[in-house]
Amino acid sequence: MSRCRWWFASPRYNRWVGNVESERVTGASIPDNRSSLARRAVRSFVPGKFRPAVVSLVRPLLYRGNAVHCACCDGDFSRFIPHQGRPYAKCPRCGALERHRLLVSYLRERTDLFAGRLKVLHVAPEWCLQLELRRLSNLDYVSADLDSPLATDHVDLLDLPYSAGSFDVVICNHVLEHVDNDRRALDEIRRVLRADGRAIIMSPIDPASPSTVEGLDVHTPEERRRVYWQRDHLRRYGRDFADRVASRGFSVDTIRYIDQFDATQVQRQGLRRESALFSDDDIFICHCATAA
Repeated sequence: MSRCRWWFASPRYNRWVGNVESERVTGASIPDNRSSLARRAVRSFVPGKFRPAVVSLVRPLLYRGNAVHCACCDGDFSRFIPHQGRPYAKCPRCGALERHRLLVSYLRERTDLFAGRLKVLHVAPEWCLQLELRRLSNLDYVSADLDSPLATDHVDLLDLPYSAGSFDVVICNHVLEHVDNDRRALDEIRRVLRADGRAIIMSPIDPASPSTVEGLDVHTPEERRRVYWQRDHLRRYGRDFADRVASRGFSVDTIRYIDQFDATQVQRQGLRRESALFSDDDIFICHCATAA
């Protein structure tokens, strides 16, 4: 029996249909529940590399409208969709979260990334950002990750295979809190940057903590969630994050770009993370200190 025929004959498919029919009767939130069910169905059939593209074709049909706008894919929708307890976080088409939409707006308006002839390394590429950057003919774009199917190169951030001074820009978005040795990762990022290059870094930061919390006797995912606020985090950065980056040979500018938008723009573009955890999404522009 083919995998497709197996799915339609399976108890999982019958439960899926039953759930949708129940929603019609009870008046449950059909778009959100169908989105979750459709996502699970896609995961059953589609290889990881192609899942975002398939979801981007199907899910927007459930959220037709123009109440919100995604800066990453330039799409209009009836609403953003839930993600990790935040009810209006993710773009239905490209999957961009608040931080991605904020970052793309910054890159378009305040950098030469969309016009300059630049070689860019994108660490742990998010599909929504990669989709935007790969289509820019002015960029020599490279994406890298240890095992992500989205990356063009499969490499270790702690031991990058690129020669010194290879890149004009390194984008590293919500990565450093996941690696064993973030200082070595920063050293590698600085090494592969050209003397006048820059790293564009974002990381979740606990604004209530003056210093980074790490190195505790924490091993299980449940313990990491309790101490570091996420199951796959190895540390919880505090307000010392910029100083921590600077200690590896960077000069660091902290950009709170959300302040450039009025309340209506923030709401329509979904730029503010509505969460008690890591509520701020500052952008850190890091230049090699010798070139500052």
